[in-house]
Amino acid sequence: MKHYLVVVGAVAALITATAAASAHASPPSPPSAALLARGAYVAKAADCAGCHTAPEHGVPWAGGLGMGSPFGTIVTSNITPDPRYGIGAYKLSDFERAIRHGVARGGKRLYPAMPYVSFSKLSDDDVAALYAYIMHDVPPVAKPTPPSDVAFPFNQRWALRFWQWIFVPGHPYAPKPGRDAQWNRGAYLVQGAGHCGACHTPRGPAYQEKGHDETSASFLAGGINDHWFAPNLTGDPGSGLGRMSEADIAAFLKTGHGSGALAYGSMVEQIEDSTQYLTDVDASAIAYYLKSLPARQPYGGYTPERDTNRSAQNGNRVSDAQSLGYRVYRGFCARCHGHDGKGALPAFPALAGNPSVLTGDTTSLIRLLVEGGNSPSTLTGPPRTQMPAFAGVLTDVQMAQSLTYIRGAWGNDAQPVTANDVSTMRGTLHK
Repeated sequence: MKHYLVVVGAVAALITATAAASAHASPPSPPSAALLARGAYVAKAADCAGCHTAPEHGVPWAGGLGMGSPFGTIVTSNITPDPRYGIGAYKLSDFERAIRHGVARGGKRLYPAMPYVSFSKLSDDDVAALYAYIMHDVPPVAKPTPPSDVAFPFNQRWALRFWQWIFVPGHPYAPKPGRDAQWNRGAYLVQGAGHCGACHTPRGPAYQEKGHDETSASFLAGGINDHWFAPNLTGDPGSGLGRMSEADIAAFLKTGHGSGALAYGSMVEQIEDSTQYLTDVDASAIAYYLKSLPARQPYGGYTPERDTNRSAQNGNRVSDAQSLGYRVYRGFCARCHGHDGKGALPAFPALAGNPSVLTGDTTSLIRLLVEGGNSPSTLTGPPRTQMPAFAGVLTDVQMAQSLTYIRGAWGNDAQPVTANDVSTMRGTLHK
């Protein structure tokens, strides 16, 4: 009995001492300013707020943006540090698992609309910095996430376990030996935080990206995302970046303007929310890496010395005076893009030699003509310009013929666009 009382007393003393020590222990030290600044930069490079903010003046980081997919509309979640509706209860290990592996706290599998396939390549330091920034500098917002509209059986998230096991790389980026520091930095940003492949790499039947780095013949060769075609970023001189310099590409990332081309569609928001905030060193590193990629899936051509005659290929044998496309272009497009297709820079892009004009997939070309669009508004670039919508002005035939003319004029050489192409896209967009 005496020994028992001694043991109990010792335990009680230990508990009391531990409680007293805990009461007088210093609270965890706040993250350093340098760590928070790094986290803020990673958040910009990864465009976290851009995807996790609802349209029409939504609260930043609180989710609510609907993202189109072949399986339905996936709504982005609240990732503010709110403990109930956000990720305020997440530990760093929970956050890392969600970022890199697509598994939320509690085991909920995340749809690959979140680019965790790319984020799996983030370094440990960048993941920790991003976590610290969100938890300490992003205001908590007590707002529930609206449900996604995904049809059965794709709403069965448990099945994503097998998808993730097959298609998620699951390990940080490892610098490639034999490549210099600038190339590796560019590769890390393109493949990781920038998640360029999420839009610019074609997807397979399981909605998986067909490549995750330059070793794949499909990586960054162009892909459709939410009814926009993200163009080829390889060295193809027709529809790719083969004729753009590193300086042009870096300028495009910072301002949305480069080598006569302007950003459009979802790339406008990407530049406004993300890439314009890259350092000049990082923008140049991305350009350096992209220019190292060989031409993949080439399409279209541009011969500037032949810019006064239309190509006799692809059936372009009708004289301009007899061409419906030429007349539509002269009446509705030439005022901004010029009779010679060279545009009025920096306000209006050139169409002669424009990679987006020469691309094999005309989804974006048709959508721009139907809906119109605008260029980015950035801190250092030219003012925003608008392109009007022609859905209520031009018929399907007129749109098709004008695009066919553009794709065969001024040295351009790309296949015609049909009225059925336009009709199908208008039906998809309900315009």
